[in-house]
Amino acid sequence: MKVCIIGGGGRVGASAAFALQCGGVVAEIQLLDANSTQAEGEALDLLHGAALAADQRLYAADYSRAADSDLFVITAGLRRQPDESRLDLLRRNVALFLQILDRLKAANLRPEAQVLVVSNPVDVLTQLAFRYLGLPWHQVYGLGTLLDSARLSSLIAEQLRLAPTQVKALVLGEHGDSMVPIWSSATVQGLPLSSLPQCTPSFQTAIFDRTKGSGAQVIRLKGGAGWAVALAIRDVVHAVALDQHRLLPVSSLLQGAYDLRDICLSVPTVMGRRGLERHLELKLWPKEITGLQNSARALRNTLTQLPARD
Repeated sequence: MKVCIIGGGGRVGASAAFALQCGGVVAEIQLLDANSTQAEGEALDLLHGAALAADQRLYAADYSRAADSDLFVITAGLRRQPDESRLDLLRRNVALFLQILDRLKAANLRPEAQVLVVSNPVDVLTQLAFRYLGLPWHQVYGLGTLLDSARLSSLIAEQLRLAPTQVKALVLGEHGDSMVPIWSSATVQGLPLSSLPQCTPSFQTAIFDRTKGSGAQVIRLKGGAGWAVALAIRDVVHAVALDQHRLLPVSSLLQGAYDLRDICLSVPTVMGRRGLERHLELKLWPKEITGLQNSARALRNTLTQLPARD
């Protein structure tokens, strides 16, 4: 599989390339960036470690060479400020994102090419990508709440002194202010997390507040996220490359799950070689379903505020 990372010279794009290099699954990684010199430098740095990692092709190039890619990972975007919500990025990022979509369309992508949107606000931009690229619905998806789910699981494990890989907690809905924690399915080694005496309602509220504030906290401390989001990207890419049929909370166009249609947000989704295979409408608590509906409402309101395209 050939993966092209658009924005590969930036923090997230370069970190994702490193995670994919260490994963050793994809055969070819192309870095594409408006700052071509930075992309060349990142690609060269990765190439220098190739003998210690995996037998892959690693290089920086342009849209014409990217045209035969199997999967495009779009990480390019303007950086979120410390006190700025993801949705506040909308007007600053839409124009840039549409330029990228235009370049992709002009490159004559392969009919089966897939697009993974990472740039924020990811749900809105995923919807734009689906709308403008004209690809089948199952080939366009966003990173969604996969990173939020990883953050929630990791913070729970840290607070309760549990093994992080044994804690599984989902966040669904918008990757942003209206995200919904799914405590009904949270487990540790397959057992209900809610059965632990420490997992009280106040604990749940406090740990989820930390999760929601994680992105802004990382921005304040180091300028922006990199490593955790790169691992989340790796999970999605590997699910496709290895046809894993993994259940992941990615953002995609809903077609009836939880009575939601024609809006991109995260619900449990099976991912395989074709990209999106199907949405799974797992049983949720009533308040969680209400949270999903509120997320959809907030995103629809945001879409109505999109600047008109000339």
